[in-house]
Amino acid sequence: MFTGIVTDIGTIESVEDRGDLRVRIATAYDTATVDLGASIACSGVCLTVVDKAPGWFAVDVSHETVSRTADQWAQGRKLNLERALKVGDELGGHIVTGHVDGTGTVLGIEPDGESKRIAFAVPAALAPFIAAKGSITIDGVSLTVNEIADQADGAANFTVNLIPHTQAVTTLGALAQGQAVNLEIDVLARYLQRMEAHRGQA
Repeated sequence: MFTGIVTDIGTIESVEDRGDLRVRIATAYDTATVDLGASIACSGVCLTVVDKAPGWFAVDVSHETVSRTADQWAQGRKLNLERALKVGDELGGHIVTGHVDGTGTVLGIEPDGESKRIAFAVPAALAPFIAAKGSITIDGVSLTVNEIADQADGAANFTVNLIPHTQAVTTLGALAQGQAVNLEIDVLARYLQRMEAHRGQA
């Protein structure tokens, strides 16, 4: 379980294809305090630490995960990192599982005071679960949806604002038009959808 509050920006040092991908990530975390088997969210993807040494940790990324996430598994790529939530930690963002629901695409970026207003396109499968003033996780970062506009084909466009602090401490400040991002919808929306589907079958 995570909160969507990024605590480090890691860099992929190497990617080795072993059937699954073995990805080594440079980090400022004190890896002496990171257990093998621990979970770390890597740009919104919950992954298990399988190896470590001072200054880096390694994770295995399955083909299933690669197929469902943005094209981020390459040497030199920056990743938003968050260690798993501990009992008693401050819940600064919202409840995040680290299970990516799909990807979106950056439509445009505009200045909004000192902030950036970023528009994203999302597919029809995710559109019903995104609401104005609701929470969404973008590349592991907990954000609030400004507004959402439904499209004729069932897809949708939505916007968020990035304050200067978020731009500085996450990878989102470097987003570019056309870039793909990992999206996780609010976990409450998942349960509401399941309840609605079950009620419709009753």
